[in-house]
Amino acid sequence: MVRATKLLPEVKSHYGDLQNYVGGAWRTPHATEWIEDTNPATGRVIARVPLSTKEDVDVAVQEALRAWDVWRETPPLNRARYFFTLRDLMERHFEDLSRVVVQDMGKTIDEARGEVRRAIENVEVAAGIPSLMMGYNLEDGAGAGIDEEVLYQPLGVFAGISPFNFPVMVQFWFWPYAVATGNCWIAKPSEQDPTAMQLVMDLVQRAGFPAGVVNLVHGAKDTVGAILEHPGIAGVSFVGSSAVATQIYAKAAASGKRVQAGGGAKNVLVVMGDAKLDKIVSNMVSSCYGCAGERCLAGSVVVGVGDVHEKLRHAFSSAAAALKVGYGLDETVQMGPVISEAHRDRVVDFIDRGEQEGAKVALDGRTVQVPGYDGYFVGPTILDDVRPDMSVARQEIFGPVANLLAVDALEEAIDVMNASPYGNAATIYTSSGKHARDFRRGVRAGNIGINVGVAAPMAYFPFGGMKDSFFGDLHPQSRDAIRFFTESKVVITRWP
Repeated sequence: MVRATKLLPEVKSHYGDLQNYVGGAWRTPHATEWIEDTNPATGRVIARVPLSTKEDVDVAVQEALRAWDVWRETPPLNRARYFFTLRDLMERHFEDLSRVVVQDMGKTIDEARGEVRRAIENVEVAAGIPSLMMGYNLEDGAGAGIDEEVLYQPLGVFAGISPFNFPVMVQFWFWPYAVATGNCWIAKPSEQDPTAMQLVMDLVQRAGFPAGVVNLVHGAKDTVGAILEHPGIAGVSFVGSSAVATQIYAKAAASGKRVQAGGGAKNVLVVMGDAKLDKIVSNMVSSCYGCAGERCLAGSVVVGVGDVHEKLRHAFSSAAAALKVGYGLDETVQMGPVISEAHRDRVVDFIDRGEQEGAKVALDGRTVQVPGYDGYFVGPTILDDVRPDMSVARQEIFGPVANLLAVDALEEAIDVMNASPYGNAATIYTSSGKHARDFRRGVRAGNIGINVGVAAPMAYFPFGGMKDSFFGDLHPQSRDAIRFFTESKVVITRWP
């Protein structure tokens, strides 16, 4: 059932033609093409986004390289102080950032607040860079009177290419660590919802970061290509689909760059017979339908093991059907629209395909209507009687669609997950320590949840990923990020 939501004021009616933030100032790009950025709930245009050129990317790189000469020599403690200031500014503008995310991306206000909170947490961790960047040493390590030590040093200019689904948080998986370690940064946000990063750059400027240390360049595919090919960029951080991540990884590496590229997901929630259904169903529904299913940690396939499947089917369907769909600025709304009309059509096409393949549409969100809004809404959807070989069970839908699948034993559920090309996240609901241990040991996924539907690592842990869900060696966040953005230098010293 969909309940009506009252019309709400937007943060700002229109942001006009967006500019790049380069060298500490807002600059009009050389772009000859622009695209419209719409509010997913209303369909109204809220900004025009420039498709920045190769020349625009080069200008940003040159400004960043000039800034790096001084920034790399800035003591880590001094670099950290900029992040303390930024953290305070983000707290002061917490609600502004959250509301802009709702308006441009479409998630609910609570989900947007959660995203901004995660971004701030990464700033807080990066502010500890004087400790995080410490090397190590051993007296007489190379022989009597010969000491050996390891130093971590920055590499230069890095770039981050982020997706639409977390327009603030994903950039913060990367850039605070890159900049805190002494590098300079170029952000390329998604062209579908870049206005939140505009506000972030305003706060970066107010925090006093030196000109050229943090930059923003708008654009799409050609802009990304210019980033991947530019010889002045030392490394690239990316999150998006697996198909694009594969290309990013190959092209950036071919240009001699460091790469960390997060891909897609097909996350499975496994429910054992000993799980307490009355305690876990709301957690499962939140996993599958939070952010309208547009997150790489969203539950997508719900697997009931043994006799629990029938009870699970009823409880899960009832809870999903009760979700309130609408504009996310309404505090009572539990699920917002998907990002665009094209993406809505893609999700609906997957539901149609699942039905054609023999799945039963137990809850149908294709015709959901939200009075007062003409946005891109798809209601919570459940496909029942799904088989592992169906396209809806194998491919990433990235929308509010849950597939229900039954197996006889935990080993079979693990085999289903490990047969998938994806390995982002997996969750088991159980009261058995043995089941939990077998699950976490046996599943090939980078983020494991045990009675946790969204296994999202905190900022001081790396964001994992395996198989086609991650390309690279070092993951975002935490100590992995420190190592990714620095080079190890070994110094062997003898004083005769």
